[in-house]
Amino acid sequence: MLEIAIVGGGLCGLALAQGLEARRCDFALFEARGRLGGRILSVHSEKAGMALDLGPAWFWPDIQPRMFKLVTDLGLRSFPQHDTGEVLYLTDHDSAPDTLSRPGLHGGAQRVEGGMASLVAALSQRLSPQALRLGHELTAVTDRGDHVELCFVHGGKTIVVAARRAVLALPPRLVDERIRFEPALDGKVLEALRDTYTWMADQAKALVAYDKPFWRTAGQSGNAFVRHEHVVLGEIFDACDANAMRAALGGFVALPPAARVALLPGMPMLVSSQMVQVFGSAAEHGELHFQDWAAEPYTCSRRDHVPLDNQPEYGHPLLRRPQWGGRLHFGGSETASYGGGYLEGALEAAARLQRVLIAEQTSLAVPGGRNEQAVAGFGEWVAAQRGVALERYKRLVHQNLASQRAEQLTQRAVLGVMEQLYSEALARLDGLSFHPPAGSIETGLAALAQDLLAPFVGFNKFLLDEAIAFNGSSCALSNFPSECRPSSDYLETTARDLAAAWREFAYDVNVLLAGRFIVRTAA
Repeated sequence: MLEIAIVGGGLCGLALAQGLEARRCDFALFEARGRLGGRILSVHSEKAGMALDLGPAWFWPDIQPRMFKLVTDLGLRSFPQHDTGEVLYLTDHDSAPDTLSRPGLHGGAQRVEGGMASLVAALSQRLSPQALRLGHELTAVTDRGDHVELCFVHGGKTIVVAARRAVLALPPRLVDERIRFEPALDGKVLEALRDTYTWMADQAKALVAYDKPFWRTAGQSGNAFVRHEHVVLGEIFDACDANAMRAALGGFVALPPAARVALLPGMPMLVSSQMVQVFGSAAEHGELHFQDWAAEPYTCSRRDHVPLDNQPEYGHPLLRRPQWGGRLHFGGSETASYGGGYLEGALEAAARLQRVLIAEQTSLAVPGGRNEQAVAGFGEWVAAQRGVALERYKRLVHQNLASQRAEQLTQRAVLGVMEQLYSEALARLDGLSFHPPAGSIETGLAALAQDLLAPFVGFNKFLLDEAIAFNGSSCALSNFPSECRPSSDYLETTARDLAAAWREFAYDVNVLLAGRFIVRTAA
C-alpha cells in the first residue's frame, strides 16, 4: 500500500512530489496525460529554434517569492519580459495602429530560459522514475476507513490503487465533474469545488515564430492591444528569447470557445492577418503554434465555458482542509490563499500540503517531535494575528489622520501593521526553544525556516484586501477618494513595499536560526 498518492502532474503535484522525495517519503504521482506539466506547455519551434510557451510564460519575482526561489534552486535562468514602455493600439482594422505610452506594462515580469517546461523537466529529473505513472485517469475515490482506494483508467483497463492518503492536485471543477466519491463529499465542499473557476481554462493562446524580430528593428516593443470588431488576438506581446536572437510574438485569443471551434481551420490565416494589421507585411510569414485550453479535457470543465462576470476568487477554506479524517486532500493552484491561479499559487498549495503530510507522518513516526510543537504553536500565534490585523490597521489610519499625515494613508498603515507584526514575531521566535535540525546546518535550517515563515504566506494580501474594504465604508476616509478607490499603481506600489518588508523579515528569521544553531553546534 502506498503512503501518499498524488493525482495531478502539474506544478503543484510535481513540487509536492519533489518535497516528499527529498524526505524519502513513500509516494507515487499519477497523471492522466502522457506528459507532465499540466497547464505548463512549451513546444519547440523549428523556425525560431526555441521553446514557445503556450501555457503560463511569466512570473513576477517581486511578488512571487516561491517562484523566484524555485527557479534559482533549480539552477535555471530567467530574463525580463521585453518592454520599451510603448504599446500599439488598434481600434480600426482599416487604419494603422496608434502608439501609446504604457511604461511598466508587464509589471516586472520575467520569463524562464528554455520555456516554463524547463521547470517541469528539472523537477521530474529529481524524482524516481518508478514514482511517476503517466496515462492514469482518476475516475473514483473510495474511503476505506484507514486508507483510500483510487480507481484509474490506464490503457483501457481499470486499475485500483490503495493509499493511506491521497492528494488531488487538480482543478477543483474537474474534481467535481469527473471523479466519483464514496461516500459523497459534503455538500458545501462540492459547492466550493463547482464555484472555483479554473484559471485560463476558457482561454486560447497563439505563438508565431519568425526568422528575426523585425518589430524590434522598427523600434517597436511587440506589445499591442486590438479592440476592433474583427479582433482575433486581443493582446499581443514579444516572445523572443533573452537576447532576441530567436524571434516570436505571442497573443491571447479574444474569440470565445465556441467561435474558436468554428474558425479553427482558418485560424492560421486569421492570426497572420491580425499580425499584419498590427506590425505590417513583415509579419505575414510566421510559424503558428496554437493552443485552445477550452478543448483540453484535463484542464477545462463544462462550467468553465461560461464567462466570468468578475475576477475569480481562490483559496476557499473548505478546499484547504483535509477530508475523510485526513485521508483526502485538495491541491492545485486554485486552492492557494496567495497567488491563486498562477504558478506561485501552485507552489503555495504544494507547500501547504507538504507541511500537513510531513507533520502527520512525523507525528506518527516520532511522537512529541523536537521542533514540531514549537513550530505549530508559532503557526497558531500567526493565525491569531489575522483576527486583530484590521483593528491594528484602523488604529494606524486614525493616528496618521490625527497627525495630519494624510498622504498614502493605506500604504503607510498596511506597511506599519506588517512591520510591527514581523518585529513581534522575531521577538517571539527568539524566546522559543529549537533543536538543531537533523542533517547539515544549511539543509536543516532552510527546512525549519520555511516551516516558520509558511504561516505568513498570503497575510499581506489578506490585510490589503481587508484595508480596502474598510476604506470604502469609512466615513473618516470619505474625503480621500484615492484611499477609498485606490488606483492599480497605488496598490502595486503598496504590494512592492510589503514584499520588501517580507523579504527582510525572512532574512532576519534565517539569521536568527543560523546564529543560534551555529553557536550551539560550536559549543
